Amino acid sequence: MLTALQTCPRHLLVCEKSSFLQERSRHSAHVETHYYNYCVSICLPECRLLPEKVKNIIDDFGSYYLVKNLPVNEFLTQEFNDRFLKKGLFYALSYNTRIDQDNVAAVLPTGKLILSVNKDTYEEMGLQGKPSLYSGKKAIRYIVTIDLSDSSMSPDGKKFQRVKWALTEKKPLALDFLVSWDPLDNSEQPSIQSYYSKYVVKECRFQVNSNVSRDLLCPVLKSDELHGKEGTSCSASEVFEWLGAISNEINCNNESNSFISSFCCPEPSILVEQAHVCTVTGFITPTKIQKLVKQLREYFNEPKLSQWVSIMVHGFADSPVSWRETEHGYFKGGENLYSFVIFNNEDYWLQMAVGTYDGCPP
Repeated sequence: MLTALQTCPRHLLVCEKSSFLQERSRHSAHVETHYYNYCVSICLPECRLLPEKVKNIIDDFGSYYLVKNLPVNEFLTQEFNDRFLKKGLFYALSYNTRIDQDNVAAVLPTGKLILSVNKDTYEEMGLQGKPSLYSGKKAIRYIVTIDLSDSSMSPDGKKFQRVKWALTEKKPLALDFLVSWDPLDNSEQPSIQSYYSKYVVKECRFQVNSNVSRDLLCPVLKSDELHGKEGTSCSASEVFEWLGAISNEINCNNESNSFISSFCCPEPSILVEQAHVCTVTGFITPTKIQKLVKQLREYFNEPKLSQWVSIMVHGFADSPVSWRETEHGYFKGGENLYSFVIFNNEDYWLQMAVGTYDGCPP
């Protein structure tokens, strides 16, 4: 058996506590640079009905789109740059493509086109790139980054002509893309459907699932004891694991010596009468997550029985990037998920994120 198969992937759990009121609070930057998200789970202890303001934000998520068989060279046009890149935050991610086997593409809101391709495609394209971090000693995949907003990518430039030739004639790539766009202002803007009218475009709605647990054991977490204190509070890592379990509706009311499942709520814990978990799935942009975080901050403006609420965000497993432009570590335990725990005192927040040593958040 190969040595790599005998060892578990290395994971990093990064925890950071701060206040939303601090000038250097990094919560916004953390959300904004995790571009591709497919699932958001909100946990509200001692809550039966989803607060109306939170529900309204989720209802206003609108739609995202699936564009079928879209040529990658469509992102190179000046019209695309003028209509979308200059007037908002554009997100595109190839759909039903496997990062370990297929050619994968993404357009970042920064205006960069990321291609993660196999060796044959890379050699056929003839564009400059770099070997994937996860190819091993012999490169089998390559990463090509094209800055669509760079001045050298003007239609009259030699660089633009070479890239266009490579993706139009030399090695045309056409993939299905999930697409979303957040305009910078509320003025009348072109729609995704009208712009890509010559292709098959499917409008997709977000799926919302709510679950209310009764008599739930909930771990005790204190903002000033992130490492936990015996008999007083649980550690952040224990709470992170518990949040993952309840967001997937896994029963935690087990005994540690149970034959069926030994997973149970960490101690110390308290019994809450009810807890509401709301999960939204789809192509979720950071702008939407920012609105949810902002609303959860206001959740404690009125007295509540709970000491904290949380929001957990999952990235796509086959995205070519995790945070910023960091390559997603598919082969080395490349989970790209994070959670915020928002406390009811002093506007504190706790960030917990998982990644690899190459793909973890800042």
